[in-house]
Amino acid sequence: MPDIENSESLSGVLEKIVYYNEENHYLIGQLKGGDDNKDTITITGKLPEVQCGETLELKGSWTNHPKFGTQFQVTSFRSTLPASVYGIRKYLGSGLIPGIGKTYANKIVDHFGEATLDVISNYSKRLREVPGIGRERAASIKNAWDEQQIYREVMIFLQTHNVSNSQCIRLVKKYGARTIQTLREDPYVLIRDIDGIGFLTADKIAHNLGIPSNSDTRINAGLYHTLKEAGEEGHTCLPSESLLNKTQELLKLESDEIKTSLDALLASRELIRVEEQFVQLPQHERSERRIAESLWGINQHASSLPPIKKDLAVEWFEEKAGFQLAESQSQAILEGLSHKVSIITGGPGTGKTTLLKGLVSILKAKKVKVLLASPTGRAAKRLAQATGGYAQTVHRMLGYDPAKGGFLNNENSPLNAEYVIVDEASMLDSYLASALFAAIPYQAHLLLVGDSDQLPSVGAGNVLADLIACKLFRVTRLEFVYRQSKGSEISTIAHSVLKGAVKTGEIINQPDQVPDGAEFVFIKTPDPETLPDTLTHLVKNILPQRLPPDWLSDLQVLAPLHRGTAGTQNLNQVMQAALNPRKDKISAGYQEFRTGDRVIQIRNNYDKNVFNGDVGQISELDTEKGVLSVDFEGRIIEYKKSELYELQLAYTISIHKSQGSEYPVVIIPLLKQHFIMLERNLVYTGITRGKKCVILIGQVEAFAMAVRNRKTQLRYTQLVSRLEEKIQSA
Repeated sequence: MPDIENSESLSGVLEKIVYYNEENHYLIGQLKGGDDNKDTITITGKLPEVQCGETLELKGSWTNHPKFGTQFQVTSFRSTLPASVYGIRKYLGSGLIPGIGKTYANKIVDHFGEATLDVISNYSKRLREVPGIGRERAASIKNAWDEQQIYREVMIFLQTHNVSNSQCIRLVKKYGARTIQTLREDPYVLIRDIDGIGFLTADKIAHNLGIPSNSDTRINAGLYHTLKEAGEEGHTCLPSESLLNKTQELLKLESDEIKTSLDALLASRELIRVEEQFVQLPQHERSERRIAESLWGINQHASSLPPIKKDLAVEWFEEKAGFQLAESQSQAILEGLSHKVSIITGGPGTGKTTLLKGLVSILKAKKVKVLLASPTGRAAKRLAQATGGYAQTVHRMLGYDPAKGGFLNNENSPLNAEYVIVDEASMLDSYLASALFAAIPYQAHLLLVGDSDQLPSVGAGNVLADLIACKLFRVTRLEFVYRQSKGSEISTIAHSVLKGAVKTGEIINQPDQVPDGAEFVFIKTPDPETLPDTLTHLVKNILPQRLPPDWLSDLQVLAPLHRGTAGTQNLNQVMQAALNPRKDKISAGYQEFRTGDRVIQIRNNYDKNVFNGDVGQISELDTEKGVLSVDFEGRIIEYKKSELYELQLAYTISIHKSQGSEYPVVIIPLLKQHFIMLERNLVYTGITRGKKCVILIGQVEAFAMAVRNRKTQLRYTQLVSRLEEKIQSA
């Protein structure tokens, strides 16, 4: 460690950047003492966003590296823009400003000399004096220069707080020239406005700015953060006592101080009290109230369907299809035709697909305007194939207008539909469900189809389970398993999991023992550390010999957790190295992206029209510009370096992210170290993603732990209460 008390000072021009990590800002560079001094000094340390040509005033200490010799280890620094012609030429030629490469940097500096930076900052119209620079290029250079200067100031302001490049860029895009002023006034806006920046980072900045630990600003931010974290865990509200306790643990303050702030926020309606003992963020309260109002309106309004002789319609479909429906399937169709809002729930192989095909066939024969949708693209594609109709994602069906910041279809501009069918409805969170239900005209029918035993939505809410629990809508449960083809063993074991029975299929000790055409296999690993190597050997060398090629093209590894030996982060890196060892790459944090990589979108991006859970493949990347393109089933979407935080490698994805998708082959690593996530519905959801083959890999004891743990995490929501209010007020 450098001796801070006895630190030395050093100054000079940054001549060369040898290495720079964009996430933690660690730099190895060469510092030059002056224009005429040809000797350079190696410097190391965290120096965010410095550029070649800048003058650096450094504090730190000298160290002796065993391989690279004497270095100056930086503990703090101050940077000033270059004043000499040499420094300015170096600075502008670094590619820092779009529109100024080395050629134009030389032309501009040759023309303006030491006044160059002053001209760009204050007299940018004069840039047109340089041959080749017209009005548009001059304006573009000026805009890029201003944005870069703001960005640089923000980076230096936040240099000690581990705020990443991409987060800083988003801050500057949101607040522009007021970024630093905004942070000085209320650093806790970071929590609300920038994904990935938590309370502790904002709190550290606030402390450094001298904001008292018991200030209203800090306590309000703590309460907001606690409710926001609860939302990320699936809750749309928290009991008041739990909110106070969690916030007190976060802030380390007296409960009376926190309660006073909470009462003030409730009085001003910045937070919402529900049923005396619960507290909600306003956005969750709006979503649940909107769901209740929309479904109540649909359910009470007269149907616009033409007259249908329902029993005869079912017989017509059976004759057309050439087989007879089971009684539960026929009943589900009759319920869907008879009730304005209805729900069908059941596991794999219980006949949901067949009865949906029957219902859609009947409605189309009656010229009914049917809309089919699902939360994910994969599920929508599967729904279209099953029913023979056109299906799309919920987001695309509603249409998003970036200029207005909302969906095009809503209460005021409803969908053109008489019957709406939504598959994989267990994935609907409160926000998306509220937008969807509000856009359905009151005269239309709504059918929700999903497996209530699967994991609930990734986002806040427990919509499908709550709608079943409220007993206001007609629910048909499909329980008998009809599927008796490839994949039937998967259905059998999945249903045994729901009953708490530990059935693993065939247990083997080596990947080489996987039988040809396997349906369900458990590969034991001797210890957690061997699992990644076993997995890559299985995928790269064994399965191509054992399973049909068309199964393997869409193989997916599903992990319970993100971290750890068998978490998504580690397995993605291991599998990328084994399956895609290309040299071209763009680094973003702990990830490297290469051409050909499978990637997943992890945030809704309405501007790009790509959404959380969309999976694509990197089709092209430009390492110099830091830009890559992703092919999402024929749609090519470009990502800038600052947008790469929206992507993750997808050789392995979480079981939560896999909801709504099916894959020919699914591999699930299970270790006892996953105990915090090992629940029955998690393993059930993972297994039911497999269509032809499921391979569990790891420790049999971990599988048994999951099957026996039927305690699904309770989600605090208020949707049932909102629906009960509508009944009582009717």
